[in-house]
Amino acid sequence: MSFRGKRKNAEGHASDENEGHAPPKKASNTSAAVDSDDSDDIVVCEISKNRRVSVRNWNGKIWVDIREFYVKDGKQMPGKKGISLSLDQWNILRDHAEEIDKALAGN
Repeated sequence: MSFRGKRKNAEGHASDENEGHAPPKKASNTSAAVDSDDSDDIVVCEISKNRRVSVRNWNGKIWVDIREFYVKDGKQMPGKKGISLSLDQWNILRDHAEEIDKALAGN
C-alpha cells in the first residue's frame, strides 16, 4: 500500500526530520528590483502616466522592457506588470507590426 506525505514511525505519528529546526529562509527578490543601478536603462517613450518603454542592458543582455511603474517614497519604481523582450523576440514583434495594424483596422 502506498501513501503520500510524511512517513509514520512505529507509533503511528508523522515524523519530521527537521523537528526543532527552523525552515530555511527564502531569498528575497525585492533587493534585485531596487538595486537597478547596475543596469543601463534608456527610456524610449512613455506610453501613459505609469507605463514606459525602455531598452536596458541587464546581466550582459539587451532587453526591450514594456513596464508599469509606481511611486514609492517619491521615486518611480518598476512594477511586476510588464514584459521584457529579448532582441530576437523584439525583432519578431517588429516584423509583424503591419499584420497587427491590419488586424486592428479590421476590428
